[in-house]
Amino acid sequence: MTWIIGHLLAVCIGVSLGLIGGGGSVLALPVLVYVMGVPPKSAIAMTLAIVGTVSLLGIIPHWRAKNVQFKTAFIFGSATMLGAFVGVKIAMLPVVTETVQMMLFAVMMLVAAVFMIRRSSQKVAADDQLALYPPPVCKYCWLWLISEGLGVGILTGLVGVGGGFAIVPALVLLGKVPMKKAIGTSLLIIVFNSIAGFLSYWGHISFNWELMLSFIVAASFGTIFGAYLAEFVPANRLQKSFGYFLLAVATLVLFQNRHTPQASKVSEYNPNIRSQLYVPSSSNSTIDTI
Repeated sequence: MTWIIGHLLAVCIGVSLGLIGGGGSVLALPVLVYVMGVPPKSAIAMTLAIVGTVSLLGIIPHWRAKNVQFKTAFIFGSATMLGAFVGVKIAMLPVVTETVQMMLFAVMMLVAAVFMIRRSSQKVAADDQLALYPPPVCKYCWLWLISEGLGVGILTGLVGVGGGFAIVPALVLLGKVPMKKAIGTSLLIIVFNSIAGFLSYWGHISFNWELMLSFIVAASFGTIFGAYLAEFVPANRLQKSFGYFLLAVATLVLFQNRHTPQASKVSEYNPNIRSQLYVPSSSNSTIDTI
């Protein structure tokens, strides 16, 4: 039953990517950890593989519409890939426990949720999406663009977030990329980001390849369905609802990890135990079966 629920949620992850072009990583990680029982460090790496693959599929329609700036993606993506490598190195430090990672992830969820809610509340013309962002005030925008790429990459390696909510504004404001092209370009950057993060985790932790591949398939189907629904559902309403949903999930994750355990070694994932709920080791709770 847990397997079915988890994969239905994986379809929902894909639907969110197809509908609003984001939200995959912030949904995939809690599902893997709290539904499928994957330890956070393994779940973060698996999330990168899932979101990276699904984002690669999402690039296709943008590429056909010529809404991907490859040069910009390679420049920004190079910075995010370097940052992802650094983020994984930080994540492997003994002081960065799984609970610390989940707390940081919850904070990033809160930031993404607030950003989505604020954007959905602003009314602008469909062809004037740039009005959603303040004008840039930097003198050397390209330096800030690379710096933000490093920052997004570090967060990707550390907590598994794709960073789409930060990449698109950076491309629009600092890279002077048109909004439509920024969305398609951001997907390619997320792919680069995810590949770097996943490969950096390789060899340090174990993966459940069967679970990861089945999640990729389920999320891919969801993405196709979500892209179809996007033609009929208002984007602003979707973003607002999704933002409030993220607030609720972030609150739950923060509550679940309110006790910080002592630094411990990286957990090894047992692929035969899929129905376990991760609970911080310092709490008096036991691991409950869903």
